[in-house]
This record gives sequence, structure tokens and C-alpha cells, in this order.
Amino acid sequence: MATVKESSTIQENKQYALEQCPVSYVMEKIGGFWKPIILYHLSQSDKRYSELRRAIPAVTEKMLIQHLKQLEADNLVIRESKPVVPPFVTYRLSQAGLGLLPVINAMAAWAFKDMKGDYKKISQKRAATK
Repeated sequence: MATVKESSTIQENKQYALEQCPVSYVMEKIGGFWKPIILYHLSQSDKRYSELRRAIPAVTEKMLIQHLKQLEADNLVIRESKPVVPPFVTYRLSQAGLGLLPVINAMAAWAFKDMKGDYKKISQKRAATK
């Protein structure tokens, strides 16, 4: 992976946006395709890695591990490892992660509402072409 020059104009602009715009700050923490999905599944209960893999079958192992590490580094997820053989690791939302639940739930509620509208549009198009 290419190293990022810390003093570049792009990095300075990004840092300025993070400091000045709350939406940029949130997107830095939960942006990307998989992070909100992981948070959504962890909002329902603590999960082991294998449970998350089953709950999100489209995510690759590499991406799931990478995003879990990033969420942990951002203090949104807590990784708890028990010293047994085989290792027993669970993931749960931290206090900061729990604070995001209204955002995640609002996203889910909007999606359910919007998907119903899309379903109606698709049904109407199909009916019109018959």
C-alpha cells in the first residue's frame, strides 16, 4: 500500500474537513460499505466472528477483519478474547458504538420505507409491460 504524505494539501484539506464538519467526522468513523452493516448486526447482540460472517455472507474474510480492526481502533467496537483453546473472541458495541444506534436505526428505518416505495415502482412497471 502506498504511504500517504502527512503534509500534503489533500491530507490538510481532509483534516480541516474532519475538524469543521460533523458529517465528515462521522463518515471517517463509519464510512465505507461494510462498517454500517457490521454495526447494525452488532446492535442486535454481541457476536463471534463466525456469526458475523454468517450474518453478512457477501463480505470477504479480509474486509471483515480489516473493518473490525478499524472499528475497534476507532473505539466503536470492543473485541473480547477469552484465553481458551480454541480462542473465543466476541465483538460488541462500545459506549461510542451504542451512541451510534439512533443513526444506524434511522438508516434502517429509512431503507425499509424506501425499499417499499421501490418495490411499488417495480411492480407498477411490470404490470404496465404485461
